[in-house]
Amino acid sequence: MHVSLSIATGSFLAAMIEFLRSQPTASIDPIEAGFEMRRAVLGDEHVETAIANTTEFNRYFQDLITRYAWGTVWTRPGLSRRTRRLLVLVTTAALGRWEEFRLHVRTGLALELELCDLQEVLLQTAVYAGVPAANTGFQIVKEQSKKNAQDV
Repeated sequence: MHVSLSIATGSFLAAMIEFLRSQPTASIDPIEAGFEMRRAVLGDEHVETAIANTTEFNRYFQDLITRYAWGTVWTRPGLSRRTRRLLVLVTTAALGRWEEFRLHVRTGLALELELCDLQEVLLQTAVYAGVPAANTGFQIVKEQSKKNAQDV
C-alpha cells in the first residue's frame, strides 16, 4: 500500500528520526550542545552576560538549564527552533513570565519571527490563557518591535 508523504508526514518523520538515532554517531556533550543552541536562539550577548553573572550560588542552575533545557530538549529533532520558540512564547505569556517572554520576542524578531507570528501567538493566548495575558503580550511586542526597528 502506498501512502502519500503529505498524509503521513508525522509517521515518516518519526520513522526517519528513529532510524537516524539507531546509527552510530559521535557522542555529543549536552553542555556543548546546550551552549551552541542557547547562542543560536538567544544570541551571543545574552549567553555571555549569563556566563559573566554566574556565581557559586546559581552555578548549578545555569548548568541545569544549559544541559537539560538547551542541550537536551531544544536540540531534539521533533520540533523546529521556530516552533519551540512559539511554544515558549505562548507558555511564558500564559504564566505571566514577562521577562522571558520579552527575551524571546526580542531575539525571535531578530532571527525568524515576524509580527504576524506574534499576533497569532497572542490571539491563541487570549483564548486559552486569558485576555489580560494577551493584552500585556501585545504591549510588550509593540515595545520590542520598536526597539528592534531602531537597532537595525
